[in-house]
Amino acid sequence: MTIRVVVADDQELVRSGFAMILDSQEDVEVVAEVGDGAAAVAAVRELRPDVALLDVRMPVLDGIEACRAISAGTSCRSVMLTTFDADEYVYESLHAGASGFLLKDVRRDDLVHAVRVVAAGDSLLAPSVARRLIEEYTAVTARPAAAGALSAERLEVLTARERETLVHLGRGLSNAEIAAALVVSEHTVKTHVGNVLGKLGLRDRIQAVICAYETGLIGLGSGPGSGPGSGVSPSGE
Repeated sequence: MTIRVVVADDQELVRSGFAMILDSQEDVEVVAEVGDGAAAVAAVRELRPDVALLDVRMPVLDGIEACRAISAGTSCRSVMLTTFDADEYVYESLHAGASGFLLKDVRRDDLVHAVRVVAAGDSLLAPSVARRLIEEYTAVTARPAAAGALSAERLEVLTARERETLVHLGRGLSNAEIAAALVVSEHTVKTHVGNVLGKLGLRDRIQAVICAYETGLIGLGSGPGSGPGSGVSPSGE
């Protein structure tokens, strides 16, 4: 299956360079190159690609708002292109529906790998990295919860075991680590993760991390050595 990609960046050399790298792959096709966020949204709606690479800072419509529009209206998954001085936008991008992040100096192989990972339905960031980002941009900057954040009451749709799974996702554990913690198989963990995402309307594990923090299921600063969050029972399914 060919992965269809839209590349959006207002710097022509960056945009064309990414497009050239991706188009050289047998399983990837760049269907559009655009220079602003509004054009990116239009291209995604018209061409229905699998992945959109979006620069955070673009004219007309910035990458975050473009990501929000793409996430709300299409099945395309967005990856933000960012530089170190744009890191303050990470938290907003996560809420907008981004599935991951790339630095603009990303290596060729890492760029291709990222597109394939996101197209396959996974998040680009390892859960532990996502957890550290959430801690930094909520605890350190005391950033208020974004509009539309999940309330604790929404978690009532989860079973006790699914709530445990969400706790472990928020703490940055992999499926194998969650399986060991719950003493179940990885296949069972995948089922629990799928149920959590489906019941809460979350796109991927990154949004599950956000949910775990914002609903208060786990507290800021909880690390791999911390126990499960409040209200989580070690009981069965």
